[in-house]
Amino acid sequence: MANRLTQIATRTGDNGSTGLGDNTRVSKNSLRVHAMGDVDELNSQIGLLLCEDMPAGVRALLVEIQHELFNLGGELSIPGFELLKPEAVARLDAALEEHNSALPRLAEFILPAGSRAAALAHVCRTVARRAERSVVALGMAEALKETPRQYLNRLSDLLFVLSRVLNRMNGGDDVYWKSQRMQTA
Repeated sequence: MANRLTQIATRTGDNGSTGLGDNTRVSKNSLRVHAMGDVDELNSQIGLLLCEDMPAGVRALLVEIQHELFNLGGELSIPGFELLKPEAVARLDAALEEHNSALPRLAEFILPAGSRAAALAHVCRTVARRAERSVVALGMAEALKETPRQYLNRLSDLLFVLSRVLNRMNGGDDVYWKSQRMQTA
């Protein structure tokens, strides 16, 4: 890998194309490149979230997720290749169960707010949903394994749950939506 990264500014993309991991070139506006970019943005947003205070277990989970997202980006960059394994989805399922079981049941929708860490987790959640939509669009145009789609779907759910965990970290709570229906009832 070190040899691949010796020159960052290659100028080969000046014509609007980019190289994939299999050495093919595609338009920077292709569905594949959009999906890769959305996954990269998600990973970067999680990196920003990791700048906040959080429980050690949540931090370790998010760092593991960053590595798995890098695997997903690698898989997207090489058509037909598999780097993200189904076990990664199972790990997210286990984390979802663990963290959600400690939270009170929701009786109303919550706003993407609260503590700074929780708000950043919500931003990550929305970027995960966009990345999922990009992967779904790519999967409709090209053959893709189902693990990337499942992983992003589960990850967005987990980020919602983690936002609630982070809101409670220092005795806080979720910010509940004040719906018109609930105000007149």
